[in-house]
Amino acid sequence: MKLLSERMARMIMRHYTPEQVRWHYEHGLVLQSIYAVGERTGNAEYCSWVKSMYDTMIGDNGSIATYQNDEYNLDQINAGKMLFTLYKTSGEQKYRIAIETLRQQLRTQPRTKSGGFWHKKIYPYQMWLDGLYMAAPFYAQYAAMSGANDDFADITRQFTLMAEKARDPATGLLYHAWNEDGKQPWANPATGCSPHFWGRAMGWYCMAIVDALDFVPQTRAEEREALIAIAERLVPALLACQDASGLWYQVLDQGARTGNYLESSGTAMFTYFLLKMLRKGYLAVSAREAARSAAFAAYQGLLKTAVKDDADGEPHLHGVCSVAGLGGQPYRDGSFAYYVGEPVRVDDFKGVGALILAALERECTA
Repeated sequence: MKLLSERMARMIMRHYTPEQVRWHYEHGLVLQSIYAVGERTGNAEYCSWVKSMYDTMIGDNGSIATYQNDEYNLDQINAGKMLFTLYKTSGEQKYRIAIETLRQQLRTQPRTKSGGFWHKKIYPYQMWLDGLYMAAPFYAQYAAMSGANDDFADITRQFTLMAEKARDPATGLLYHAWNEDGKQPWANPATGCSPHFWGRAMGWYCMAIVDALDFVPQTRAEEREALIAIAERLVPALLACQDASGLWYQVLDQGARTGNYLESSGTAMFTYFLLKMLRKGYLAVSAREAARSAAFAAYQGLLKTAVKDDADGEPHLHGVCSVAGLGGQPYRDGSFAYYVGEPVRVDDFKGVGALILAALERECTA
């Protein structure tokens, strides 16, 4: 039987058609994960399929279907990470043009007074944990490709700002978002932070750090050390709120509070983060065994409770929060009731993409 990474990738490939593909962060995540399966297995079919899907979105002139620069939406950057690989492997100029379009957005992206990217133009003076994943790995890969080494200081600043502003000193967890000017009703008057620790938001942030580090050169020792220190500090915070099942809750610190539930996408993201931290040697020796045990338990927990085969033997991922945000219309207040009240989906790309990446890490870890 094929490994879980391939089985999940095949499931998506059977059901996901070119008519469904969108320039969207979650589509970018699942396509990136399937391409990674192709690279790991040496099976070019996966990679060719991903390229064919991207070619429905990238015009011959490098235009990106449905992309709107003036939205200044960090979510629109994430799908651009695959463009580097497609450009490198094909040499087609349209991918490089699209890369430059996205990099230009970051050059003019509105920022907080302290230098952090606004999550979106419609969310002024707000940094969300999600945004670090959406933009930072792309930004770091561009800096590595172009040799713009000074950009690594700016990339690191995005992470350190959230570590400084959104981190709760008591638990070590990070709140979903921080509002610099404090004008949002969801913002704590004293700290500017949103009210709760949402699992997937923390998952995005964790994945962002280890993925951005892939492109920060050894010559940028100060930035690498700062990012690794942030990542190391996240590990005990995560382990402290992991459920006995191996999974993590939708609202991380609220345990079995009525309405809370064990959520699959955040769990997959934390599994990926912990296993990649171990593989890359980012953890101190004293922390490795606990991290390994937690990651293995999380993976087994997903297999036991969230990954279920249908009557045809096809795997499906259950228990994924569909979406959660702050502000907007209708207004999302960041309350516990809000987070646990959002719809729960099967095979949501945010969960499946993270699960495939976690499975790839687990499948190469002894």
